[in-house]
Amino acid sequence: MSRTALARTYRPRRFAEVATQEHVSETLRSAVQRGRVAHAYLFCGPRGVGKTTLARVLAMALNCPNRGEDGEPCGVCDSCQKIWGGRTSLDVVEIDAASNRGVDDARDLRERAMYAPSEEDRFKIYIIDEAHMLTREAWNALLKILEEPPPRVIFVFATTEPQKIQQAAPPILSRCQRFDFRRIGTVDLVRRLREVLSAEGVEAGEDVLLPIAQKADGGMRDALSLLDQVLSFTDGTPTSADVRRVLGLVGSEIYLELFDILAEHRHADVFRFVARLMDEGYDLTEFYRGLADFIRTLLIVKLDGADGAETREDLRPQMEALAGRFAAGDLLRMLAQVAELDADGRFRKSGEQRILIELLLLRFAYLERTVTLEEVLAAVGGSGNGGVPGPQGNGSGGRAAAEAPPVRRPSPPPSTAATRAPAPVQPAPEPEPVPPPAAPPTQAETAPAPRPVPLEAASGPLDIVKVRRAWKAVLEEGDGVPPGMSFLLRAALLSLASAGEVRVELPPGSPVLDRLAQPAARRPLEEALGRRVGRPVALALAEGAGGGEAAGPQRITAESARQDRLRRLTAEEPLLAVAVQELDLELVD
Repeated sequence: MSRTALARTYRPRRFAEVATQEHVSETLRSAVQRGRVAHAYLFCGPRGVGKTTLARVLAMALNCPNRGEDGEPCGVCDSCQKIWGGRTSLDVVEIDAASNRGVDDARDLRERAMYAPSEEDRFKIYIIDEAHMLTREAWNALLKILEEPPPRVIFVFATTEPQKIQQAAPPILSRCQRFDFRRIGTVDLVRRLREVLSAEGVEAGEDVLLPIAQKADGGMRDALSLLDQVLSFTDGTPTSADVRRVLGLVGSEIYLELFDILAEHRHADVFRFVARLMDEGYDLTEFYRGLADFIRTLLIVKLDGADGAETREDLRPQMEALAGRFAAGDLLRMLAQVAELDADGRFRKSGEQRILIELLLLRFAYLERTVTLEEVLAAVGGSGNGGVPGPQGNGSGGRAAAEAPPVRRPSPPPSTAATRAPAPVQPAPEPEPVPPPAAPPTQAETAPAPRPVPLEAASGPLDIVKVRRAWKAVLEEGDGVPPGMSFLLRAALLSLASAGEVRVELPPGSPVLDRLAQPAARRPLEEALGRRVGRPVALALAEGAGGGEAAGPQRITAESARQDRLRRLTAEEPLLAVAVQELDLELVD
């Protein structure tokens, strides 16, 4: 008893029937219709997306005696039937380059191509599958015939790895018209599977077709083969349980249960969960792949809602509820850790997959939840611009407020305290009884005068954001900047040192450090900065990492970049520095 597989039974017979490859099929159909067929084609793309199928349809269209005016083959004549079924034909020859890859095979092909087609109005077509398997010598033997082919001879090379042809024989690419085939989307695969089931008289829901389409990974032939396998297992209507059992898939319910464990930090249950996976015979490699897909889907639901994710309708409410229990940053870190586990094939090659899975899931369970900068600032009670700290433990802090013990938060730094306290021991009241310098003309004369004007007399600490804007304007205009130093000063990192003092951190060895160490050279810059800020400003030079656009070349790693970014953020937000120290916060990407 012989039976034809679904992948062969429902192979397209016309250009219009080839799914999602319209950019190729329409071009070829138009070329046949207008008589502009090339002498050589290179079809590139993943397996099972229609490369060989379109090569056959092209051969059918060129040799079909009943071809329509639109360039489509009839699909029913004797010539079309032979080509479509892959049976022996004098004018259409299919060659497997994986087993006919040597120079002798190429020479034999070259000699056979010199013979004319069996009939005057027909074409001789050679379809070479897995063309990347041909050796360099074989390609060299074909170069001349591809450059000057005999009349009415067409070559079609199909490959999944065009880069190997580029490496072995670059001149081949310029002698062929190249078409890149695309992966077939999950929605298109599901639609085609539903059409095939309808033709077979079988009904199946989305919970059956979606896992098959996802498992096929963009290949129509793979999807039809998997469907054939499932139908062979069931007597009637297939169910989602049948699909999981036949294909060894891990159901979404398993992952929902897992992430319920992770959300509640039930660390011990991780071991019980993995033990149950092993007892029920699940393949850990398949579980790993499904885990990555599930986290990705959960992240999409978190960012774009359930409508933007490829998930079953009945699972969408559960996915939305689960996504609400995780921050997007948490899911992103989980996805990165999953990808890292098998970045070099370590997981698939490992003999201890169970331990690796347990370690990964435990890392998820112990994962500290991500908090945003806004939540941190709300938790410490301020916006970071020198304002008054708010009450401890307010509800706006989210997780950060819940995780940070109020008793551990120290008193505000001196810059903040200066804003709140009346400071009776400071000479703040004394400037008021001395009105003589208050006259406008005299004030103009005394503004650049003695630095003895106490910095503490200013109303509150400097606004570091305002200072940075003024610094940028001073450097752009060159006001008070020593000659030739403007570009070097762009490497400076500014932070608030005290109420009226700004710390200027420059890269080690910067010539600006020695130059501005002299008060006479530094004073014009301080005065220019003070005029824009509206109050006296003192500059305190320091040698450090710097980090502006003029910083010298250095080795940059992910960790150094993260530390530099954290340093900049804490410099811009003084209260954030307190939060980082007290809450032991860590910056994540």
